[in-house]
Amino acid sequence: MGQQTFEFLLLAMSALAVIVFVALYYVRAGYGMFHTPKWGLSVNNKLGWVLMEAPVFLVMLYLWWNSVRFDAAPFLFFLLFELHYFQRSFIFPFLMKGKSRMPLAIMLMGVVFNVLNGLMQGEWLFYLAPEGLYTDAWLGTPSFWLGVILFFIGMGINLHSDSVIRHLRKPGDTRHYLPQKGMYRYVTSGNYFGELVEWIGFAVLTCSPAAWVFVLWTFANLAPRANSIRNRYREEFGKDAVGKKKRMIPFIY
Repeated sequence: MGQQTFEFLLLAMSALAVIVFVALYYVRAGYGMFHTPKWGLSVNNKLGWVLMEAPVFLVMLYLWWNSVRFDAAPFLFFLLFELHYFQRSFIFPFLMKGKSRMPLAIMLMGVVFNVLNGLMQGEWLFYLAPEGLYTDAWLGTPSFWLGVILFFIGMGINLHSDSVIRHLRKPGDTRHYLPQKGMYRYVTSGNYFGELVEWIGFAVLTCSPAAWVFVLWTFANLAPRANSIRNRYREEFGKDAVGKKKRMIPFIY
């Protein structure tokens, strides 16, 4: 991919993120608690998550394997990125409980985004970043270490929040519960906050323009859904039960 093509991709993805952000306040993506037959054909939720998330893992692996940049810094970036998506593609789906389904349309849109995101991240890190930028000295910069800390804090929050959701019900229980532990003491979508922090950390540690576009996409995709989830909780459990909890970012949004 040439530099001009890469820059056009970043601009196009940024513009699309803004459109998606606005649209999702009016149209609820029909998966999870908002699944509805109106979205048409659907697949098993576990299968849907694997097929949707695995492409970015594979695209990043392919781009790294075929690059000539095997320096320590890009390799660590690669490992961190793949760590997240290995868990998201091949572990998280099989920890999910219930028999929910994912609309085929949602899955296919996710596949397209993940392929494009993998191309954005990999092209910059392994092919287009200025020669000599990611030397071993990069691993000693404040930006790198701050980013690593944020990345693992975000991952920890995300994993713990997912665990809280999974353990709300005992076997055989079909009732709904309002999550209260961990980050859910402050927001109604603690897992989304963790994911946002994680990718901000990745952008900080790499200083990659593609990574910052991904941060924009993460917020654009998750913030409207966090709003819908909070509204759903207020409808189901009452405004007093939800209280002053924010949607996704503690004390802010």
